[in-house]
Amino acid sequence: MLNSEIFNSIFTTTTLTGSDFLIATGCSIICGLFIALLYNIKNHCSKSFLITLAVLPAAVQMVIMLVNGNLGAGVAVAGAFSLVRFRSAPGRGQEIACIFQAMAVGLATGMGYIWVAALFTVLISVLMLVLNMTRLGESSKQERILKIMVPENLDFEGKFDSIFDKYLDKYTLEEVKTANMGSLYKISYHVITKANISVKEMMDELRAGNGNLEISIARPVTSMDEL
Repeated sequence: MLNSEIFNSIFTTTTLTGSDFLIATGCSIICGLFIALLYNIKNHCSKSFLITLAVLPAAVQMVIMLVNGNLGAGVAVAGAFSLVRFRSAPGRGQEIACIFQAMAVGLATGMGYIWVAALFTVLISVLMLVLNMTRLGESSKQERILKIMVPENLDFEGKFDSIFDKYLDKYTLEEVKTANMGSLYKISYHVITKANISVKEMMDELRAGNGNLEISIARPVTSMDEL
């Protein structure tokens, strides 16, 4: 069992001392660095975002210390933080979750709950890392975007159905547009490939049907993880 005393605030008086400030700030910086380092293990992000995660707990902690129970100052600070929303681009859901985690750590250290902040940092960061390492939420289907270029005189409707039935579980025509001054058609399909197929063999058969013009197959660009 954890000792209940570690969950008490280090601030025993209403007057902030230098040692309390240094302890809280040090904890905020360490927790911020820990959050940033673990987030960077399984995620691709910018250096700017990692720096933000590292310093955000200390920044929030300082704000909470300065407010120190002043209702008017608290309302003013809340208004100032709300303006940040309109000066930043919307991010992925996990990025927003990490920002809230860093702010929660800053709130805890700003109120003197050092061990609460440390335990919360470790538990949530490790949980997010473990969830990132699993296939939770990932689709088992091989979704792709298939683009085929055909000459304008080719009746492409139904032309590739036999090939699609051989290599794909499902296909949907998404877009048809002209190219090269109307001499070519660009056809886009959203497809789900069968397991263990040869992409090269499929593309070779498609090339034989479209006059060896351009064909591409790629992963779909999705924004499902954005809030």
